[in-house]
Amino acid sequence: MSSKTVAKEVVEAFRDLGVRHIFGVPSGGWVDYMEALRETDGIDFILTTHEGGAGMMAEVTGRLTGVPGVCFGTFGPGATNLTTGVGEALLDRSPMIALSDEMTESMRGRVTQMGIDHQALFAPLTKKTTRLRADAVRAIITDAAAIATSGRPGPVHIGLPVGMSAEPSTGAALDLSAPWQAPPASATKLTEASALFTAKRRPILAVGLGAVQAQLAEPIRLLAEKFALPVVLTPMAKGMLREDHPSYAGVLFHALSDQVGQTHAQADCVVAIGYDPVEFNLESWMPHVPLINVDVEPVDIDHAEYPDVIDVTGDIAGSLAHLAALDLGPKDWDLVELAERRASMFRQLRPENALLGPTQVLTILRDVLPDDGIMTCDVGAHTHLIGQAWPTPAPRLQLMTNGWSTMGFGIPAAIAAKLAFPEKKVCAVVGDGGFLMTAGELATAVRYDIAFVTIVLTDNDLALIRIKQQRKGNPIYGTPVRSKGTIGGDSIFGVPVVSVTTAEELRAALTDAIASEGPVLIEAIVSSKEYDDLVLKKDKSE
Repeated sequence: MSSKTVAKEVVEAFRDLGVRHIFGVPSGGWVDYMEALRETDGIDFILTTHEGGAGMMAEVTGRLTGVPGVCFGTFGPGATNLTTGVGEALLDRSPMIALSDEMTESMRGRVTQMGIDHQALFAPLTKKTTRLRADAVRAIITDAAAIATSGRPGPVHIGLPVGMSAEPSTGAALDLSAPWQAPPASATKLTEASALFTAKRRPILAVGLGAVQAQLAEPIRLLAEKFALPVVLTPMAKGMLREDHPSYAGVLFHALSDQVGQTHAQADCVVAIGYDPVEFNLESWMPHVPLINVDVEPVDIDHAEYPDVIDVTGDIAGSLAHLAALDLGPKDWDLVELAERRASMFRQLRPENALLGPTQVLTILRDVLPDDGIMTCDVGAHTHLIGQAWPTPAPRLQLMTNGWSTMGFGIPAAIAAKLAFPEKKVCAVVGDGGFLMTAGELATAVRYDIAFVTIVLTDNDLALIRIKQQRKGNPIYGTPVRSKGTIGGDSIFGVPVVSVTTAEELRAALTDAIASEGPVLIEAIVSSKEYDDLVLKKDKSE
């Protein structure tokens, strides 16, 4: 039995799980927990500018480490601010434990300042929501971590009743539970899948977020090579196959996806590996052919439109090994034709423009950032370019939000990435619209001396929405970020600002910034017109 306070037990329980940082904005009810954090080695509190940023940082921490990211928000507005990051963990499939103040039992349901039902607030955004008890601290936190990391990972909310932090923790100390493992797939389903795969001439592999979480890049590469199969990726699966691999066919949903569609339209079967439709529904791109779904959950698809589905539900690695063991020769794909199409697509993603454009910014950044550096990006037209054009040598070296897709993601994500991997170089690429949403987190970077580079693509335009307006024949309205001008000034919150308008200026600024020991912001003045011919293409022609 423990003789510690609830606050001390909570902090030590998180530390023992492998949590190294708790992100948030403190409240009076959080003071005892902060003191416990101060006294406990191996875990620290990170004061963020906004609870939304705290949630995003916790989500990315969980995504990168596999240990639940932890964040905190107080009553009412603190909790509602936090929900942006909690929703991100839910739909970007990252393990998280979100903490919030809660009213004492006597005040629950009463009319009081900042009083809302946090259990009801977090219920649709989490895998589970619960409330801490002094007699079960370790049990509740261990259970939350197990739920957050099992199946498709996601967030769990724990309410912290105010005043409980100073009470004695009377629950038993628990051993950490073993990591969750999916059971083997049904032998019957494996046999059905093997027979279909054997019979088809042109299967294609569609790799998604679940394959990243299961760390299956090498088995997927070997499967593709053995049977000479094309591979398409969802955006968050970037890095699962290198762009220069003979089987690489491109990223779904992002720039020039109509050209990626020229490949998957030829398929007579789709093998979806860890494919999570939270990024892109299968119906939006798949030809009307049979589907083999290799995942930890059954596929979410319109079965009336796609009746031929084999759900191979269970351990993905074991199911892939079963397919890879089939005694078959290469399938009938023309990989030379695929190579020509891939080369043509990448040429178009590097247009020859006299003025500095987003594609040139990405090309120069890729030259300067080390291969093992981490690039985060915000949501916007530039995300669609990055999804297709950014060479990603391995999974998790390019971070985006494509399930939740919240603007403002890039800077908090970069902070979390640098804290998780301090030895790596980190860069965030953001549009000027998304930058304005979480620019305040640069103050967090200064506070903790977190060294990363932010590139702001300043075009004074919400380009994706502007393009959609124009394609409907509507006038441009409500999408200019500002009428003219730039960020202005030599620094923001103590972060140096360097403004560039040419490729030469950008390369020099990036070289210096990546070598810097503190945060640096580079504002690249670009035109958004380059996006018009590259993004929002149809994945499927019917």
